[in-house]
Amino acid sequence: MMKLTDLFDGHWPQTILFDLDGTLVDSAADLTAAVDQMLRELGREMAGEARVREWVGNGVAVLVQRALAGRHDHEAAGPLDEDTYRQALARFFDAYHDHNGLYATVYDGIETFLSQARQQGCRLGVVTNKPAAFTDLLLDQMGLSHWFDITVSGDTLSVKKPHADPLHHALEALGGDAGRALMIGDSVTDVRAARNAGLPVVAVRYGYNYGAPIDSLGAEIVVDSLTELL
Repeated sequence: MMKLTDLFDGHWPQTILFDLDGTLVDSAADLTAAVDQMLRELGREMAGEARVREWVGNGVAVLVQRALAGRHDHEAAGPLDEDTYRQALARFFDAYHDHNGLYATVYDGIETFLSQARQQGCRLGVVTNKPAAFTDLLLDQMGLSHWFDITVSGDTLSVKKPHADPLHHALEALGGDAGRALMIGDSVTDVRAARNAGLPVVAVRYGYNYGAPIDSLGAEIVVDSLTELL
């Protein structure tokens, strides 16, 4: 299998950007608890973790829309009633505030990889579609904050992944060069964001890619654990 250093002429990248949910942290149980509480309060059938895992990755607004529609392709279900959506969004934010980090766990191998990357002099950042209100809190609760010099959340800029701007914003803040930078993520959203930003990408198989296998999306390297890159 290709090693990380094979992507950069035998060296480590100068900068590595990480997705958060499904890449660094398994937060599906927290998100499920919040989604199900929201649906229950609205008098609707709860979704359960298996379905929520397939809905995560495009930010809270889309997660709530998918939950209300009960399906991943929420647009095909027709337009949502605006009042219902706004009420649901507010209920989700309240519920997730109470559950963020409660059941989440750091994936195996993450701390080992982050430690090695730091030893190699890499600058590390997080680029997520999760709202800022929850991003740093989750990293703090998981004991991961100290590894990262920048976090770019879904509402830091006016656009989010797969747009290139969040990745470019993080690179600029870290003083990184796009030619020596890498994205690591778990979904088609991350792969597209990396492509749009002109970065190579490593994809992990254990995350949330809307229930689809990630191997066919064209990532330079696909792994079951980040320790395979060492």
